[in-house]
Amino acid sequence: MIEKLIAFSIRNRVLVLLIATGLFAWGLYSVQTSKIDAIPDLSENQVIVFTEWMGRSPQIIEDQITYPLVTNMQGIPKVKNVRATSMFGMSFVYVIFEEDTDIYWARERVLERLNYASRLLPEGAVPTLGPDGTGVGHILWYTLDAPGMDLGEQRAIQDWYVKFALQTVKGVSEVASFGGFQKQYQVTVDPTRLTYYGISLPEVIGAVRSNNNEAGGSKFEMSDMGYIIKTTGYIEDIASLENISLKTQNAIPVRIKDVATVQMSGETRLGIFDVNGEGEAVGGIVVMRYGENADQVIDRVKEKMLEVAKGLPKGMKFRLVYDRSGLIESAVTSIRNTLIEEMITVSLIVIVFLFHLRSALSIIIQIPVTIATSFILLNAFDISSNIMSLTGIALAIGVIVDNGIVMAENSYRNLALRQKQEEEERLVSK
Repeated sequence: MIEKLIAFSIRNRVLVLLIATGLFAWGLYSVQTSKIDAIPDLSENQVIVFTEWMGRSPQIIEDQITYPLVTNMQGIPKVKNVRATSMFGMSFVYVIFEEDTDIYWARERVLERLNYASRLLPEGAVPTLGPDGTGVGHILWYTLDAPGMDLGEQRAIQDWYVKFALQTVKGVSEVASFGGFQKQYQVTVDPTRLTYYGISLPEVIGAVRSNNNEAGGSKFEMSDMGYIIKTTGYIEDIASLENISLKTQNAIPVRIKDVATVQMSGETRLGIFDVNGEGEAVGGIVVMRYGENADQVIDRVKEKMLEVAKGLPKGMKFRLVYDRSGLIESAVTSIRNTLIEEMITVSLIVIVFLFHLRSALSIIIQIPVTIATSFILLNAFDISSNIMSLTGIALAIGVIVDNGIVMAENSYRNLALRQKQEEEERLVSK
């Protein structure tokens, strides 16, 4: 088979050169379109199910949320393993799929099973899918630099303006906010007053919940005019919350402010985010989707930041804390320089040891063609150009020229033997 292939290549040298030229051109295009990242994605093919049920102990979370979810996730097709973690007020279930499973197909199967498993969970516990990102998907961290601005205001801008804008960028799975204070109304109930008025805590909770809502009405016609009737009950300030009526006693309404203290404050925090010892800061983490080009996604996020910055309050600006594009550029540049140096070194060694220009050129030409062709295979198998894959190509340069050297030496040996045999036959004939 190999002899026939060699004979065919020798008889059709032009065709072989055209095929090599086509592969080289295709390889150059693949180099331009190859996904670039600094580190390979070695994380498992998993879907995360997150359930929040605040105020409950880890054992209650384990028994009433984690266990029902884990038992229902085990029957999904192509599932390799199911892991789970229970903690105070939260449950995490990790559904590990086989490596060849499409991640979005896997998310659909998990979502289908959640529709059934949700009825087994207690009221108020709603499981949700985690972002479609990987363990190495954190490509950009940023903070909002706003000297003198309240941390609560910064967090509000991050949650209600910056986050929504950056999530629209192509390739971004999620923008996770961190730092600052999440504003909330806090109602501090006085148990003595509740006992005095004969009101229970569930009644207070129910009154707040029912009054923070909007009720629909109907259409009322009068004098050939139509009026739409509706009620607006959303709480917009502290006074609205304080004046919610709990009950009527002796024709006098008992309000929230009669049994509790209402204030605007921040949600209880378990930690703070500090930047270089300069103080607390508010920011976000940009998470990339599965299979995206990290370098291109970072560039798109930075372009979007320039647009978002125009709408920020005066004096506020973005401050990049972690930017993987620098690591990507350094890694790719280092490997590219190494490849060039190796190609030059190997070419010089081949020329010196063979000491025949035509043979050396036939071997040296294989190096760029083979490297370009390797990028075709990287794209075909959806492998990014990272420090590991490019290092593998750099290490293979020596192997690339080995076969060419062996074939060249073998060809010259056979030609020499053939020439010697022809000379002996000519001498014998004389």
